[in-house]
Amino acid sequence: MSIRDVYIVDAVRTPIGKFGGALASVRPDDLAAHVVKALVDRTPDLDPALVDDVYFGDANGAGEDNRDVARMAVLLAGLPVTVPGVTVNRLCGSGLEAVVQAARAIALGDASVAIAGGVESMSRAPWVLQKPERAFPAGHQQLHSTTLGWRMTNPAMPAEWTVSLGEGAELVADKHALGRDVQDAFALDSHRKAAEAWAKGLYDGEVVPYPGAELTRDECVRENTSLEALGRLKPAFRADGGTVTAGNASPLNDGAAALLLVDEDGLRETGREPLARIRASAVTGIEPQLFGLGPVAAVQRALGRADRSFADLTTFELNEAFAAQALGCLAEWPELDPAVVNPRGGAIALGHPLGASGARLAGSVAHQLAAAGSGTGLAALCIGVGQGLALVLER
Repeated sequence: MSIRDVYIVDAVRTPIGKFGGALASVRPDDLAAHVVKALVDRTPDLDPALVDDVYFGDANGAGEDNRDVARMAVLLAGLPVTVPGVTVNRLCGSGLEAVVQAARAIALGDASVAIAGGVESMSRAPWVLQKPERAFPAGHQQLHSTTLGWRMTNPAMPAEWTVSLGEGAELVADKHALGRDVQDAFALDSHRKAAEAWAKGLYDGEVVPYPGAELTRDECVRENTSLEALGRLKPAFRADGGTVTAGNASPLNDGAAALLLVDEDGLRETGREPLARIRASAVTGIEPQLFGLGPVAAVQRALGRADRSFADLTTFELNEAFAAQALGCLAEWPELDPAVVNPRGGAIALGHPLGASGARLAGSVAHQLAAAGSGTGLAALCIGVGQGLALVLER
């Protein structure tokens, strides 16, 4: 059996809304349906009935995104009911995992045309109530927020594994001696690059605003922030000697993204030139508390599988869960030119809607490679509970 080439024909995403912001009134299944419909509408030559499957990442799944949000998106978007959908969860890597799984199905001949993406509404993530251990309890019961992080933790987990995400970022900062000053400078640069990219229209070709939401650009980009403003923020996780703040970490967000993937036969059905081709992917594990360094091994393994090196990279979209986390990874890749990393800003500025972020990264890399005309690109994320995921694209 021969392995088929897999192409990314198009990629779209919503503007990313802030927590409680412009997209907070929009259900996650509606966000997912919007990007699926927009993606199909942008390729009018493709018969939607030819879509073999829809893969969607979703990190939460505890609220309106339950009941397989990928299938809900297919139905709400008006695609034929014969088009199936499957939802995958690799926490922060869910959207990229969806792309990897869709690409794998096409490469193996199980599909010719697929949609892959991700969605998250952190604003609308519900509180959940566990069932009591016995019937008719007399005492109070605890509600757990599903917005982010550990909840209902298994007591068998070692305490050092279940620290907060922010404390995990502090541990990376400790490991690589990353002070508050370098983290704030990194965050400022993320906002600057994102603001410049929006001003130059670099996101116009991929962002599809949600109707009626009155949001046309990413809501968390602060073009007027400064080192002085960032420096006034208090540490969020360590009161004594902490370096991680709300300003040098990604915010809580809402958004969705989707990509159209095809093989050679599917490409002819679209009548379009592809943005990029998928070369390789890799996923790796690490100690849960050091999740921020998860991409280090995954990136190296993916590049090796693609027979590429850091010197070959035209662009590299590295998710910025925290400045400390991104800087920690960069410190372990001394041969990487930092100028190719997140040239249009990163998640600290753009936002990090968990299940959607990986799809956003892959789509951004594809669009950047198409704009460059050729090259090799990389998308990678750290993942809570200690994993890393990476994808290599080329044009």
